[in-house]
Amino acid sequence: MRVTLSIPAIMAALLLSAAAGSAEQITFVSQGGAYQEAQTKAILDPVAKLLGITINQDSSPDAWPVLKTQTATGKPIWDVIDTPTKDCIRGGEQGMIEKLDFSRLPNAAEIPADYKTAYSVPYEFYSSVLAFNKEKYGENGPKSWADFWDVEKFPGTRALRSHPMATLEAALLADGVPADKLYPLDVDRAFKKLEELKPHVTVWWTSGAQSAQLLADGEIDMEMAWNGRVTAVIKEGAPIEYTFNQGFLQETSLCILKGAPNLDTAYKFLNAAISPDIQANFPAYIDYGPGNPAAYKTGKISPERAAQMPSSPENAAKQVLISVAWWSSPAGEEAQKRWASFIQK
Repeated sequence: MRVTLSIPAIMAALLLSAAAGSAEQITFVSQGGAYQEAQTKAILDPVAKLLGITINQDSSPDAWPVLKTQTATGKPIWDVIDTPTKDCIRGGEQGMIEKLDFSRLPNAAEIPADYKTAYSVPYEFYSSVLAFNKEKYGENGPKSWADFWDVEKFPGTRALRSHPMATLEAALLADGVPADKLYPLDVDRAFKKLEELKPHVTVWWTSGAQSAQLLADGEIDMEMAWNGRVTAVIKEGAPIEYTFNQGFLQETSLCILKGAPNLDTAYKFLNAAISPDIQANFPAYIDYGPGNPAAYKTGKISPERAAQMPSSPENAAKQVLISVAWWSSPAGEEAQKRWASFIQK
């Protein structure tokens, strides 16, 4: 069969092809799994539709090594990455991450200064919280890190994350340091307090999945765990409760690679992704809170759902915002090295 196209039809087809080829796009990198699936529905698909762009996705649970390799070539293929804020900062300091021009990010204006850095904007918040077994403690479970350290008043098995961030802060709060006086951390005092509790820590967990399983199986009676992991266990019917009191608020951020091939579109994406209306989609898909607090003013998040979000104004006020600046400093780097020795003893 022969098909004959008219000249106008051929021209129209060529124009459509050219338009498709020149459509704006970015490559967005996140951490994979259920988290990336949720953000695709909550953020990426709505932003792509809003801006009329194509968002290509990649995933890397630890983007740092790949980030270093890509930028070393001088021709990165990624544009925007979702990564711990610390990586944005050290990447910026090492010339691998763009220093942001906030005049191109008007939606960042309402985000508190403590949530932003020169190289990043907050994308979502999670918390390290104190969780405990209700069958073990009834209505009188531990409500503070001082309670967590009190093995006489609250006997039982305990678990902590095998990482110094948030763990050192918890030790200092347990030792009586006021929340607003934590930084710079008194590292010697923190490790001394940890040595006191160390014989009573049954498990030093190394992954979110492990921390959840410990609660689900009833293997431990109380632990520090990420709020999303705890709520997942609760939804499965485990007799677990947690408190945002003295929780540690931590954010995942967005940053742009130095030499990003689609820099202008990357800025457009960032600005749209942190807009209050788009950010307000997050709680519908995952138990992590919007990075932009203005999302709570949109009316899209019910009061009941806001009460479960780590970054809601009410819950944020009860918690400590982890100082990424301190953890990125030489003192913070030294504390991480010291942790390796502590945990191996």
